[in-house]
Amino acid sequence: MVGMTKRRRNSTSEVSGQRTSYGARAVIDGAGQGTHDRAGTGMPGGGGEGIESGDGTVRHFTVDHDGVTIPVSRGGRGRPLVLCPGLNSTQADLHELTALLRRDHDVVSFDLRGHGLASAADRYSFAAFLSDLVAVMAELELPSPPVLVGYSLGADLAVHYTSERPGDIAELVLIDGANPLPEPFITDTDLTVFRDMAEDLATEAEQSKGTARQVLLTAQDIHDLNLEMDVVRSAILDRYRKIDHPISMIMSASLAGDRTEGRAPRHNRLWRAGIARLVDERPQISTSWLGADHRLVFTHAPEIAEIIRTTR
Repeated sequence: MVGMTKRRRNSTSEVSGQRTSYGARAVIDGAGQGTHDRAGTGMPGGGGEGIESGDGTVRHFTVDHDGVTIPVSRGGRGRPLVLCPGLNSTQADLHELTALLRRDHDVVSFDLRGHGLASAADRYSFAAFLSDLVAVMAELELPSPPVLVGYSLGADLAVHYTSERPGDIAELVLIDGANPLPEPFITDTDLTVFRDMAEDLATEAEQSKGTARQVLLTAQDIHDLNLEMDVVRSAILDRYRKIDHPISMIMSASLAGDRTEGRAPRHNRLWRAGIARLVDERPQISTSWLGADHRLVFTHAPEIAEIIRTTR
């Protein structure tokens, strides 16, 4: 990590005994204690110095579309790579992974609408977030098709983008998302917990307003996105069938934590079942399981960067 260390924002909702957010980052363990810190962001307003890339520079620019302004950062040296964040995660949150990837890649990162230094929007649907990725990709002048890396919701965006524009991408790396679940993740039994979680995420987000870590979505926005992701993932297998590119999955072994009671066991089994379903149909897909929960991009950034570095 670089820059000054700051205390990270904490979620206060508990799901299945593990504080988490479906389609988003999770930032507290089941005991209510933080397990990693966030350092300086390398982003304007992020409270840190600029992250050094392969040639010592990071370029910042913006993309305007659909009434929103998307901040983009590019730095590093090597093979082009585009990193797409997930719901409730920002460039600032992903700074450690980004800095590691820049050692071997020309990395493009950005904030989705309503996240980080991006402007607010009047809609936060899956289609709206996908349009952000489309707009960023359209503005890039890369020497060759990039590796497209997506985390959580960002992984689903990456799959949809590639299925519609296969010539734009060289390969996919999908981190704990884009899972073709065999049944809904959020059942009627889970609704109250997920609604409470969304309320808590929106409340604690107030602490980061005006910074590179802010999230401007309301509790209703977050809850609606979580429900929509079940619908998106119920049909995502058809998207995979349109993709001939190399695909690598980096998945958490315990998405919902390691408790043996409550809803965690079901959610963890379902997460594994979805990937088993995918690999059964597409056995050429590479899958790496990390001993982590959905926070793996924060707790296991070096391992993830190494997997991506050695993937060819």
